[in-house]
Parts: sequence; structure tokens; C-alpha cells
Amino acid sequence: MKAIIINAVIFQIGWLCCVLAGAHHLPWLGTSIALLIVAWHIGTAGHPRDELLLVLSAGLIGATWDSLLVYAGLLQYPSGTLIEGTAPHWIIAMWLLFATTLNVSLRWLKQRPLLAAAIGTVAGPAAYFAGYTLGGVQVPDVTAAMAALALGWALFMPALMIISNRLDGTRYRTPDPGTQGCEARV
Repeated sequence: MKAIIINAVIFQIGWLCCVLAGAHHLPWLGTSIALLIVAWHIGTAGHPRDELLLVLSAGLIGATWDSLLVYAGLLQYPSGTLIEGTAPHWIIAMWLLFATTLNVSLRWLKQRPLLAAAIGTVAGPAAYFAGYTLGGVQVPDVTAAMAALALGWALFMPALMIISNRLDGTRYRTPDPGTQGCEARV
């Protein structure tokens, strides 16, 4: 239980650092904090390779999705964009950071795809709206952006849960007597 709380709190701190740093034109500060948290998470995972692959998968999904939203004119970021028309590095770092919650504080959603979709439909747009109110992102048409975000997150949450089931570097089962005390991976 302690690990779940720590994971959730550290994610929220990293999220807030990314948004506020992006809003105040210090995007590398937020990205750096997020990457430190991600590195710590991967370094403490039982199977760091799997956690790294999960984090990179989520980052690729997020970079693609947010860049599509920027390209479509639904989102605009005040700082941190390295290539015009794409998502800034700090929002991609937030996707990497979010992936650290999938096998820890959000583990309970893994076998509940409909609930994951429902939560994604609400929580995804809510996070972006919070970022909007803090100045991390501009949203020219709030209704259109929130509708697109709701649709995207309704798909991403279950998909990320499926990926996290396959790439779970934090989950173990009780060793078989024949493994001579070695940890056996599920």
C-alpha cells in the first residue's frame, strides 16, 4: 500500500512540475524532474527492461497523440516545442511519467477495461483542462478539444492497461518449489 501511495504522489508532483514549468517557459525543468522520477522508477523495478519498454511505448503513443492534437489546432503549448506542429518535450515526459503509474497505483484497472475506458474518458480531459487553467496549454476550442481528448483517452487507457499487462516489471508471484527460491515472473 505504501508503494501505491508513493507512486501516486510522486506522479502528481512530477505532473505539476511539468505543467508549471511549461507554463512559465522553463520546460526543461519539468522534463528533467519527470525524467528523474521515471529513471528512479525503472531503476527500482524488479524487471527494469519491461518497465522501460512500457514507459517508451506510452511515450510513443503520447507523442503521436499530442502531436496530432497540436497539428489539428486543438492544443497549443507555450513552450518546449522542439519541432513546429508537434507536442513539446515536457508533455511527452508527462506520458513517460504517467506510464510509471500503470503497474503500481493504477494496477487495479488492469482487468477492468470498461472501467479504464470510462476513467480515461473523464480523467484524461480533466488533466488537460487542469493544465489549461494553470497556463501549460492553450485550448482555442475547449469543447472540441475536450471531446477529442475524451475519445482518445477512452481508447488509450484500456490499451495502456493491455500493454502494461505484457510489460510488467513490478509483478511477481510466489516461487515454485522447483525454482530453488528464485523469483519467478508472471
